[in-house]
Amino acid sequence: MLNAIIYVFVFCFGAVVGSFLNVCIYRLPRGESIVFPASHCPGCRRPIPWYLNIPFVSYLVLRGRCAYCKAKISFRYFAVEGLTALMFVAIYWRFKATPDFVIYTGLFSVLMIISFIDIEHWIIPDELTIPGAVLGLLLSAAYPRFQGEASRFWALGDSFFGMVFGFVSLYLLGVLGKIAYKKEAMGGGDLMLLMFIGAFLGWKLTVAAFFLAPVFGSLVGVPKLLMKKQDTIQYGPYLVLAAFACVMFKEDILLYFPV
Repeated sequence: MLNAIIYVFVFCFGAVVGSFLNVCIYRLPRGESIVFPASHCPGCRRPIPWYLNIPFVSYLVLRGRCAYCKAKISFRYFAVEGLTALMFVAIYWRFKATPDFVIYTGLFSVLMIISFIDIEHWIIPDELTIPGAVLGLLLSAAYPRFQGEASRFWALGDSFFGMVFGFVSLYLLGVLGKIAYKKEAMGGGDLMLLMFIGAFLGWKLTVAAFFLAPVFGSLVGVPKLLMKKQDTIQYGPYLVLAAFACVMFKEDILLYFPV
């Protein structure tokens, strides 16, 4: 019974975090503060009281529209809250109440913001990826068990080479793509994103994520390309999805890296 209550709490807490992530997703690309003003309708600009800002419930009760001006509220708000809540539950199931749970929920909350900004605006903010990469290095040095190491030196090395591999691998892939297709094949933001991911995952899991991301991209992206007749897709969300899969199946993947 207690275990079920904990999972419900984690789910609800994740939904609340997801509500804040929605604020970041909307405001960061527009150069707006994520603190002030308080939550408000983008249409009529009226403040949203707390009782109309409850994750899931408010969207369903209001039927996806502002309570005042009846402007349509993007389904993205509901989706981000739901995905964040499920992500928190999955990470708790995997790592329980450990420092890893705190680190990974923080990491993937930021990656959730990046993914939806990339989906909506085709950009990946350096303001998130570069400080995130530095934070990954510092956390690895402060908490070497996060990288599966007993030594701070080796943990820092894993993080550093994860960053290097993340950046260089996508850079080379972009160069090859440009030669083959005579145009840019990989955005600079994607390079910084995998560098950021690499700082947290370490080089071994970053290698796995590098090869897994195209699989997710082909399963989801190719039908999207065919339906919309586009010749490019946002690659960031697939890198994030690959990173999440690598974290959830961390030990199984590391079995293939006996070094």
